[in-house]
Amino acid sequence: MTLWYDGPLAAFDTETTGVDVEEDRIVSAAVVVQDTAGGRPRVTRWLINPGVPVPPGAIEVHGLTDDHLQRNGRWPAPVMEEIARALAEQCAAARPLVVMNAPFDLTILDRELRRHRAASLGRYLANAPLCVLDPRVLDKHLDRYRKGRRTLTDLCAQYAVELDEAHDAAADAVAALEVTRAVGRRFASRMERLSPAELHTLQAVWHAAQARGLQAWFARSGTPETVDPAWPLRPELPAAA
Repeated sequence: MTLWYDGPLAAFDTETTGVDVEEDRIVSAAVVVQDTAGGRPRVTRWLINPGVPVPPGAIEVHGLTDDHLQRNGRWPAPVMEEIARALAEQCAAARPLVVMNAPFDLTILDRELRRHRAASLGRYLANAPLCVLDPRVLDKHLDRYRKGRRTLTDLCAQYAVELDEAHDAAADAVAALEVTRAVGRRFASRMERLSPAELHTLQAVWHAAQARGLQAWFARSGTPETVDPAWPLRPELPAAA
């Protein structure tokens, strides 16, 4: 029997104008599909002209300038539709979807769909619900006492996964997929009896516990930051009265 971490997986990643899922925009995205561990990944990429300036800090991260996006990017509305349908296709094919820090990428996609298509991500996934594997949540739960940060770059170093072009959506998606396979193998005795659907449910619980722990740490250190416990998608903010 093929274990989930050796079988078909897909991965999704975005690059954006910033880290505010409610206000920032997607400037590039990628969906990667790999039918078996070690197989050649199939990559679909999108480049988007967000219609708003890209802040210098974001350009320093991913290198996508206003000029480049205006010359080569597409308008957001049709692209968001294509991305949502691509994710729905993976869900319909019963491929688990790897998303590093899923509440960011999936939520910002949801907000872009609402902004440009007047539709939620859930609408596109109504017939095939998400089954997400988030390597950040998995690693943090399975190796919770390890010191250090848990960015994708850190996880690639920890699990000996090559990452040549960090902050390129396709490269990050491939790396996150390989990290997830590596996590499964390293903790096989704890993971092999769990299906991806069971892991999806468990990760929501694990992420909430991780969020509570981080929130408590912020409170002790006097950091006025709020940690959202929702996973893999943050609920829509209520409209202002």
